[in-house]
Formats: sequence, structure tokens, C-alpha cells
Amino acid sequence: MICRIWHGWTTEADADAYERLLRSEIFPSIIRRKISGFQAIDLLRGSVPEEVEFVTIMWFDSVEAVQRFAGPDYEVAVVPPEARALLARFDQRSAHYTVVEKRSV
Repeated sequence: MICRIWHGWTTEADADAYERLLRSEIFPSIIRRKISGFQAIDLLRGSVPEEVEFVTIMWFDSVEAVQRFAGPDYEVAVVPPEARALLARFDQRSAHYTVVEKRSV
């Protein structure tokens, strides 16, 4: 399993609009793609000095599944134009990790 982690930051004024965009449009559009090997996407939100940080964590079966989502250079951030308009800055590349263990209680 592969975990893809990405960070983006908004101003406090744009944070609620950005979260709404992710939850109502961007995440559903990813799910509608029915990407083979895509398992889930999680959203984290936290306040940092003068900004709001968002973290997306995506779960895939394999690197090949990540490539089906992001393309051959799979580390490149996938940030639609409407999201870029609300972001103050963002990671240009996503981090990827092999999941060694994932436990549920």
C-alpha cells in the first residue's frame, strides 16, 4: 500500500471556501474517476500562524495506482485551477510512503 501526502495553505479568509471546494467538488470528482487501486482520501485542517494548513492523505494499492491518478511523474501535485485560486501556497510535489503497517482497533 502507498500513502500519498500533500500540504496546501490558505489565508484564514479563504479556508472555509477551500474546504468546501475540496469536500463538495474535488474529492467527489476523484471518487467518480473510479481509479483502479485508489482506496481512500482523508483531509486534515490545522491553524498555523497567519494561515490555515490543509493536508490530504490518499491511500493506493500500488505506485501504479498512484500513476493512474497523477500521471507518470506521480510525485507532481494534482491541484485544479479552482483550488489554486484559493491557495496561498502549496507543495509542488507530493510525498509517497510504503505503508509498512496499518492497524485498526
